[in-house]
Amino acid sequence: MAGLIPQSFIHDLLARTDIVEVISSRLELKRAGREYKALSPFSNEKSASFFVSPTKQFFHCFSSGKHGNAVGFLMEYDRLTFVEAVEELAKRAGLEVPREGGGAFERLVLDGPLDALAAAERFFREQLRKQPIAIEYLKKRGLSGDTAKAFGIGFAPDSWDALTKFFDNPLHAIEAGLLIPKDDGKAYDRFRNRVMFPIRDTRGRVIGFGGRTLGNDPAKYLNSPETPLFHKGRNLFGLYEAKQSVKSELPHLLVVEGYMDVVMLAQHGIHTAVATLGTATTREQLALLYKSTRKIVFCFDGDRAGRSAAWRALEQALPEVHGDRECLFMFLPEGHDPDTLVQEIGADTFRERIGEAMTLSAFLLGELAKQANMATLDGRAKLAALARPHLEKLRPGPLQTLMIDELARMTRLRREDFAPSSSGNHNAPPDRQAHAERANSRSSASMVESGATRPVRRALQLLLERPDLADSVANTEQLLSADVPGIPALVEALEFFHENPGANGGQLLEYWRGTPKAAALERLMRQEMSLDDAGIEHEFADAIRHLQQKALRSRLDQLFAEARVRTLTRAEAAEAESLTRQLSGRRTV
Repeated sequence: MAGLIPQSFIHDLLARTDIVEVISSRLELKRAGREYKALSPFSNEKSASFFVSPTKQFFHCFSSGKHGNAVGFLMEYDRLTFVEAVEELAKRAGLEVPREGGGAFERLVLDGPLDALAAAERFFREQLRKQPIAIEYLKKRGLSGDTAKAFGIGFAPDSWDALTKFFDNPLHAIEAGLLIPKDDGKAYDRFRNRVMFPIRDTRGRVIGFGGRTLGNDPAKYLNSPETPLFHKGRNLFGLYEAKQSVKSELPHLLVVEGYMDVVMLAQHGIHTAVATLGTATTREQLALLYKSTRKIVFCFDGDRAGRSAAWRALEQALPEVHGDRECLFMFLPEGHDPDTLVQEIGADTFRERIGEAMTLSAFLLGELAKQANMATLDGRAKLAALARPHLEKLRPGPLQTLMIDELARMTRLRREDFAPSSSGNHNAPPDRQAHAERANSRSSASMVESGATRPVRRALQLLLERPDLADSVANTEQLLSADVPGIPALVEALEFFHENPGANGGQLLEYWRGTPKAAALERLMRQEMSLDDAGIEHEFADAIRHLQQKALRSRLDQLFAEARVRTLTRAEAAEAESLTRQLSGRRTV
């Protein structure tokens, strides 16, 4: 049945669902204190690292890093989409999944850009079935119908308003980059006469599209514009599909340049390819890749342009390659891309080429050595000078050490001639380096935890254990006055549990799904709790009391600041006096 699943139904469904029952029907769970444990279903291991919390209705697998509520478990373990996971839970509960809206291709009223993108994917897929010219193009490229279906490939008609007419209100479709607004308040289609490739985030949600023209458009490929959901430098085509192909960590990821390269490799059984989105590889993309694998293989043309692109990727990869991470480079024969090569030589020979890829160190030193005459003193000195900036980008560790050793051999210098400056910023004093690492950690944390004081994090963590404690916080609006990062999220969680008696952390996680708060909430839910109920109540009360004092102090400081530039009203003066009395005798913070 078509249409959107109401959020209220998902909330009620999770309230009826026991995550322990769902998981125990698939895994052998054993009691471990307040939680249950099992061997990870996502990786090969001999000791249990998979834990389920009946209180939070949350699972976490320490070996694979996967975590979530009952919906998330079914998506990971059974390889279901979000809708399929909800339908499976509803079937267990004996419920019928309601849908909002009408048929799949009626004019739609949507809740946001994500809904607009999901609807557009369905629209483009349906249009592909009606367009012989697009079907013929894909057949000529060697693409099968099953592969096209697996990647959700569709077609944008050669029309200015085919997709525009699909939406009741163009606002969310404009926000999603699907439509382009006109001066008269109307809009028109961004993608026209193009084979459409949906770009998904790591959770499988469509966040953008890439379109390949079938006409004479000078722009052969056109991507969605930058939006709050879609950033070319932070996402990759095919990563979600690659992760769905295995139940454990990917053995490697092959980074290619084209959508058809990814799709055709998958059709030949090579499901580890991803593509950049029309930009050079970024640090953000590398960080995303290394979350899924320990080995990245860049695949480029063997010509000058290809090697230049590989060099740019290498420069971005240097700071990211440390520990057991690997980065390799595979160069293709002239006139071939991965799409055409795998069709010519077959999957087995293509895999052999991946296995023969050049290591990062071999590529780096080989390219630098081409710029220096190693038969002369000046040439060896030049190599040392060229290599030093690249060594500085590497983190201290075995790779940096071995590369210094190799450079010392090649240049006939002492390794000490490289070591003092090759450590770069890592030579900072331990305390300063630790401070920098903490700062970096804070900057990359989500809005709940970024810079937040311990009471905010602790209050949220305790609230997840005992959601009923939300009723003990009488004035949540007062807390918002506290000048502490993370307070808005805490207040939202308090109000959620207050308005939904009996709700649990898994339901709050679903309520926040797709927001930065959800990622931070997951991190808090993974933390173990050793307190009993009395200890939880006492510590929660202390944390809230501390934050309330911060709120009172912030408001009083605000009034004092106002008094310096104007005369306070009678009400403001009375409020300042009352706040002073409340804070007097207490230790201010």
